[in-house]
Amino acid sequence: MRNGALAFSSWVDRNLFWLTPLMLAAGLVFSKPLLPLVPSIAYLFAYITFVMGVGCGRDHLKQVFARPLPIVLTLALSHLVAPVAAFGLGCALFGADSPYTVGLVLFTVIPLGVSSVLWIELSGGSLALGLAMVLLDSALSPIVVPGLIRIFFGAELGFDTIGLMRDLLLMVVVPTALGVVIYERSGGKFKQRAAPVLLPISKIFFMLVILLNAAGIAPYAYELRGDLVSVVPAVLVLVALGYLLGYYAPLLLRERTPELSVTVSFAAGMRNNSLGLVLALGYFSPQAAVPVVLAILVQQPLATLHQFVLRKFKPYPLKENFHS
Repeated sequence: MRNGALAFSSWVDRNLFWLTPLMLAAGLVFSKPLLPLVPSIAYLFAYITFVMGVGCGRDHLKQVFARPLPIVLTLALSHLVAPVAAFGLGCALFGADSPYTVGLVLFTVIPLGVSSVLWIELSGGSLALGLAMVLLDSALSPIVVPGLIRIFFGAELGFDTIGLMRDLLLMVVVPTALGVVIYERSGGKFKQRAAPVLLPISKIFFMLVILLNAAGIAPYAYELRGDLVSVVPAVLVLVALGYLLGYYAPLLLRERTPELSVTVSFAAGMRNNSLGLVLALGYFSPQAAVPVVLAILVQQPLATLHQFVLRKFKPYPLKENFHS
C-alpha cells in the first residue's frame, strides 16, 4: 500500500506536462456541473499548503528573512519591471487607453500566486522562501495594487481587503502555521511517516484545483472568446517573460543557486489571478478581464512547460512533489 501510494505520487509528478492541460480542458468543457464546487478551491489549497508546511520548520523561515535580497528582487521583478513591460506592450499593441492594456497591467500588480508555492516545491526550489514571498506580497497587496493602478491609469481602486486577507489566512497562513508546529513537534519526521496518505491526496487535490479554476473562468472565457485571438500573444509573452526574468535575475545576487533561480522564476511568473478576475470585473470593463482570464489559462501550462525544461536541460536534481 505504501509503495503504491508513493508510486502514484511520483507518476503524477512525471506526467504533469499532459495532466495539467487535460484538467484545464476538462474544467472548461464540464464547467456547468463543476461550478457549484468552485468555492471548495480554498479548502483544497489549504490542505495542499498544510502538506507543504509540515516539511518546513521555524529555522527554515528564519534563514529566509535573515537574507531578504531574494525577496526584494522577486517583488521588484513582479511589481516594478513586469508592470512597466505590460504597460509598454499594451500601449504598443492596443493603445494606452485600451481596457486590454489595463488588464495586462492588472495581471502584473496583483499578488504572487499561492499556486507558485506548489510548483516551487515540486521543482526543487525553496519552500520556505516561496511561502515567505507569497505571505509578504499578499499582506502588502491592499497598498500595492491600488497604488500601482493609480500610478499607471490615475484610477482609484478599492477592494475587499478583509475578504482577501481572510482567504489568504485560510489558504496559506493557518495551514502553514499548523504544518510548522507539527514539523517542530515531530522533529521533522511526521511528513515522512505520513507520506503514503498525505502525498496521494495532495496530488489529487492539486489536479482538482486546476480543474475547478478552469470551470470557474469558463463563463467569462466563452463570453469573451471573440476577443481572445488579439490578446493571446501579449499574455503569452508577458507570462513567459515572468518565468524567464525570474530564472536569470538571481544572477545579480552573490548567493545565486539553482534552488534560488527555480524559486524566483515560479514566483515571478505566477499571480493570484482569482483576485485579478474579481478586480477586473468589479472595477473595470469586461474587456479588462480578458488578459486575466487568459493568464489563468496559460499560467499553469507554462508552469508545466517551465518545469519540463528544468528537468530536461538542467543538471541538478528536482524534488518529488510535497516531500523531501
